[in-house]
Amino acid sequence: QVQLVESGGGLVQAEDSLRLSCAASGLTFNRYGMGWFRQAPGKEREFVAALSWSRGSIYYADSVNGRFTISRNTAKNTVYLQMNSVKPEDTAVYYCAADSAPGSVPVRMTSYDYWGQGTQVTVSS
Repeated sequence: QVQLVESGGGLVQAEDSLRLSCAASGLTFNRYGMGWFRQAPGKEREFVAALSWSRGSIYYADSVNGRFTISRNTAKNTVYLQMNSVKPEDTAVYYCAADSAPGSVPVRMTSYDYWGQGTQVTVSS
């Protein structure tokens, strides 16, 4: 069975940093594109960042570009989201997702085959 488990969320203050982790099991990790999405209360789930397995390309939402960094440790089957200079607007449940289709669009939720349960990030002002 395939599992994605997020961790690292919590309560932080504006301008702080934290790192989210997504541990994957049951899949060939280096053959999947990995993405991060988030969903705030009352809002739709939105794209945050993605790492393409086929080309190694990295994608970021405009709202986080320059502040967040996505990375992968293949040996640990783990993908990370480094969050710097966080803002109250970053408050959301953050979800990790895995994409097995080489020709998919990484910013679209429909491109992903597996999802984690999410981890809560709360940023206070």
